[in-house]
Amino acid sequence: MEALFTSTAVVALAEIGDKTQLLAILLATRFKKPVPIILGILAATLANHFLAALLGASVASIFQQNWFHYLVAAGFLAMAIWTLIPDKIDDLEDKPARFGAFVTTTIAFFLVEMGDKTQIATVALGAQFHQVGLVTMGTTLGMLIANVPAVFLGHELLRRVPLKVVRIVAASLFAVIGLWLLIQGPGSF
Repeated sequence: MEALFTSTAVVALAEIGDKTQLLAILLATRFKKPVPIILGILAATLANHFLAALLGASVASIFQQNWFHYLVAAGFLAMAIWTLIPDKIDDLEDKPARFGAFVTTTIAFFLVEMGDKTQIATVALGAQFHQVGLVTMGTTLGMLIANVPAVFLGHELLRRVPLKVVRIVAASLFAVIGLWLLIQGPGSF
């Protein structure tokens, strides 16, 4: 259960103010259909994070050497720094969508999540826990915890939530995990 709870907490905090959360607000404003948008977020996240967790667990099982442990720890520390940098969506085009809310959301979320900090965190969590299913469930739950309110509350949520504080808390969580892995040393996962 540690894999599930840690994955949920890490991604829920890291996702606040992230470009995918801003995308959720944009899509909610454009389509005004929350259920298909939420289902699109769910579908895209399950697919993307399953592949990321699988990659992390697979690489970790191949490279059981000490250096890989330190690489994962350094990855969490890098995520702490990356989390402090605010995200924005630069290309907010207001042209009509080619597909409906579900398909547009699924494709957009899957693509925007590629190389995003939550996807990289999912790879690291998969490497740390070797539990692809629980990590995928946890990171997907974390994405939904952060994005479902964004779909319903939109810009009002961004106006009221102090994103700087949330970024600091999320960065601290990544740093604590990275430091914990360094202190634990090789063989802790």
